[in-house]
Amino acid sequence: MLPNQNPPSLKLESAADYREGYANSVQLRASLWDFFLMFGTVRQQTPEAVTIQNFQGVYLSPQQAKALLNVLATNVQQYESTFGEIRLEPQGDASVIQ
Repeated sequence: MLPNQNPPSLKLESAADYREGYANSVQLRASLWDFFLMFGTVRQQTPEAVTIQNFQGVYLSPQQAKALLNVLATNVQQYESTFGEIRLEPQGDASVIQ
C-alpha cells in the first residue's frame, strides 16, 4: 500500500456452513509449510480416563499463525489487565497435553 492510499474497506461475511463451538483442548502440529490446529472438548467421566472429542481442524500459513500469536498475546494482556492474571494450573495427568 502506498503512503497516500486509504486502506481498503473490510467486510466480514459468514459462510453458509459457519458454526461456533466451545473448545477446551487445542492440539497443534507444525510442518515446514503450515500449522494445523485441532480443536476439541475434553471429557473425563472417570479418574482413569480422559476423552478428547475433536470437532474442527484448521490449517494456517506460518504468517497467519504468527499473526494469530500476536493477536492472542495482545488480547490476553488486555484481559489480564481488566480481570487479573490467568493461571495455568495442572489438572490430572500431566502427560495429557491440551
